[in-house]
Amino acid sequence: MFAPECPSNLTPFRIGDKWAGLVVLCLEEGPRRFTELRVPLRGITSKVLTETLRALERDGMITRTAYDETPPRVEYELTSLGRTLFEPMEACREWAAKHLPALAAAREASLAGGQAKPAR
Repeated sequence: MFAPECPSNLTPFRIGDKWAGLVVLCLEEGPRRFTELRVPLRGITSKVLTETLRALERDGMITRTAYDETPPRVEYELTSLGRTLFEPMEACREWAAKHLPALAAAREASLAGGQAKPAR
């Protein structure tokens, strides 16, 4: 069932990764600087944003371009591979829009110690 040769550990995001998808969406319209990414990503720490950007760069989803200027300027931009993520991300959004009420009811029932009735 969980074959060691399965490439699932190579997927760019773990299910539930809080920031990677949001960073990708922030870069949809073009390159942005680190500080420009922090504005729409309220609540992200510099450390977590740095880690997320490095992971996305490592996986070939974004490029990092450092300009030899004073003060230094660095921009992040989606690669063509990174742009392929929009279709599956949209599918996830559609799934969430359709199933969010059932998911919320199941969580609420679980917290209350009961069982939610399955959605039909």
